[in-house]
Amino acid sequence: MMCRSDIILDQGQQVLVMGILNVTPDSFSDGGRLTNQETLLQRAESMIAAGANILDIGGESTRPFAAKVELAEELNRVIPAIESIRHHFPIPISIDTTKATVAERAIEAGADLINDISALRFDSQMIEVAKEHNAPVILMHMQGQPGDMQKKPCYDDVINDISTFLRERLDWAEKKGLNRNRMIIDPGIGFGKTLEHNLTILKHLDQFRALGVPLLLGHSRKAFIGTILDLDDPGRRDCATAAIAALAVMAGVSIIRVHDVKKTIQAVRLAEAIKMADDS
Repeated sequence: MMCRSDIILDQGQQVLVMGILNVTPDSFSDGGRLTNQETLLQRAESMIAAGANILDIGGESTRPFAAKVELAEELNRVIPAIESIRHHFPIPISIDTTKATVAERAIEAGADLINDISALRFDSQMIEVAKEHNAPVILMHMQGQPGDMQKKPCYDDVINDISTFLRERLDWAEKKGLNRNRMIIDPGIGFGKTLEHNLTILKHLDQFRALGVPLLLGHSRKAFIGTILDLDDPGRRDCATAAIAALAVMAGVSIIRVHDVKKTIQAVRLAEAIKMADDS
């Protein structure tokens, strides 16, 4: 019988949908909406009923120009949330953090996966936590930090530059003792990228599959969607988010991280059916 983390890493199965649960007051889309346990559990239950395969819990906003959160405050936000969800549901849980102490406490509380937007760069102990617990890790590309990443993002070749960065982080983590088959990559849509950068990444998602590990896409409700479609309200970007998810399935993405699980599941399953259709 597979453990929860093995389910996440099994590339032979259907595309996985990761539901976003931000227990923060200032996230760009749903900040302040999940600050009590009852509401959190209701949202988690709704996502699971809609077909979510993983729940991703974060206690520090990573939107552009977001302020940093102190360790104690982040722990106070995420640990009770993880404990509550784990008590009620067996679904795999991801902890979205760059702090090793938060990751370790989260795993002890029932989390299975570390989602680190810094690709293990911001906290030197994060690699040790991952190794000690044999936890899968998402390594994301980000140019700069949330506080400055959108000031003037610049690349020589956005696909090659991101691929090179991710390859280097995979190699580094492997040399440090983390098994490569426990790693997932994320090109970091919206993290130090312009509108044109994001579109180029989405057009060439298949190229990241050459790195040989599962690929995650986190495009949900991002600002570039609002710019293209003139949608200022992030909550109105879910249909467009689902459309991109369908394209991502065709490009070989393994995990799709979204706010609206129900719409995304429909798009993903349709895309999978088309991808698997007999050409005869």
